[in-house]
Amino acid sequence: MAKVTVRYWAAAKAAAGTAEEPYEAATLAEALDAVRERHPGELSRVLQRCSFLVDGDPVGTRGHETVRLADGGAVEVLPPFAGG
Repeated sequence: MAKVTVRYWAAAKAAAGTAEEPYEAATLAEALDAVRERHPGELSRVLQRCSFLVDGDPVGTRGHETVRLADGGAVEVLPPFAGG
């Protein structure tokens, strides 16, 4: 299992009540499952609309279970932003 930092932005940060927190997970799917378990309310709903960066790279449409996490890495949780 990799130790990663999950960073929340905008609505995700408000729903989590924190800007970031540590998790241990091998894949993005495992990390997001752990986030949902820790924050079962509003953040779980916000995550459905989010995009994700893993170590600065966009996840895009890849299956979250296929996105491996590296020890010391970061997952950025990005809700849709208004404007352009």
